Amino acid sequence: MLTIASEVEVLVRFGRALADPIRCRILLALREAPAHPAELAEALGVSRTRLSNHLACLRDCGLVVTVPVGRRVRYELADERLAHALDDLRTAVVAVAAERTCVEAEEKGCC
Repeated sequence: MLTIASEVEVLVRFGRALADPIRCRILLALREAPAHPAELAEALGVSRTRLSNHLACLRDCGLVVTVPVGRRVRYELADERLAHALDDLRTAVVAVAAERTCVEAEEKGCC
């Protein structure tokens, strides 16, 4: 049974998904167009096993869905608004990337 996630849960899930560079690359690729796992693995230069683990995480976060296509499965963003959200986040990060807001950024590897 599907349920609606709370606002906080949505942000936590989105943050978990964006916490890994490969998952970010998958989301950006799917922002452009739906794709089959083999195509994604080749385009991103990762093994199918590794890709599968990241796709499972993105499915669990509710950000991607599978669409059966014959005997294969295709992945796409769960909601078209995610593409806009990714674009907004990407440009916001680019706008602030030059300035670090955390004084301990280099030491802790954050920001």
